[in-house]
Amino acid sequence: MTGSLPKRVLSYLGLALVAVYCLAPFYWMTVSAFRRPQDQFDNSIVPARWSWENFHAVFSGDNGFGRALLNSLVVAGCTTVLTLFIGTFTAYALARLDFRFKNAVLGLIIATTMFPGISQLVPLLKLFTDIKWINTYQAMILPSLGFALPLSVWLLTAFFRQLPYELEQAAMVDGCTRGQAFRKVIVPLAAPGVFTTAILTFIAAWNEFLIALSMVNKKEMQTATVAISKFTGVSGFDQPFGTQMAAGVIVTVPLIAVVLVFQRRIVAGLTAGGVK
Repeated sequence: MTGSLPKRVLSYLGLALVAVYCLAPFYWMTVSAFRRPQDQFDNSIVPARWSWENFHAVFSGDNGFGRALLNSLVVAGCTTVLTLFIGTFTAYALARLDFRFKNAVLGLIIATTMFPGISQLVPLLKLFTDIKWINTYQAMILPSLGFALPLSVWLLTAFFRQLPYELEQAAMVDGCTRGQAFRKVIVPLAAPGVFTTAILTFIAAWNEFLIALSMVNKKEMQTATVAISKFTGVSGFDQPFGTQMAAGVIVTVPLIAVVLVFQRRIVAGLTAGGVK
């Protein structure tokens, strides 16, 4: 009993250190967002005077941040929907069908994630320029889809493999076709894994920067992450540090809220298939 107390103290201390390490940047960003513009280089832990000026500045002038948020929502939403649609069917086929080189196919899919994304930008930019896709949503969605699909297929394949095949057989005995058994039995049971994949895909697409920066040069088509990087100060030469911090808070808070609300489902989806 005496030996367990120090272990618990060390465990809680370790968790506290990890939490502080992870939350410190967000705390500093939030504090900086609430400083007055004239206090933006103040290094105090708490603002001397709280102000909403930076948040007003985000949506004022010609920043176009409202349209940028809408563009991010369109790109992230479409990427998530397409990833789930394609990834679910692909993962189900890899989990249920028996064919030669199935494991090699799955290994090849996950191996595609080893290529750095920046190495693919030049050929994609050349391709999209030739087919006149620059400054379009599909020029941002399709590359993001290519990066998100391998991980989604890997996660969902592991999840589908843990579901007993007898469930589909029982449904087909009761009169369902294979497609109906998949839609009415397997998909509802796979909801935690599908939901986790959706959240991870949406977060990755929402935070994406390089693709959106390379494929779009029109202001009305840029996403929120690109818009933040292009904020200008009052004179055009000063550093809009506080405005960028306020925009960062606006972009980050919805993601934090979603993760906190659905954290149990996310953990359940990530751990599914890990234990037989």
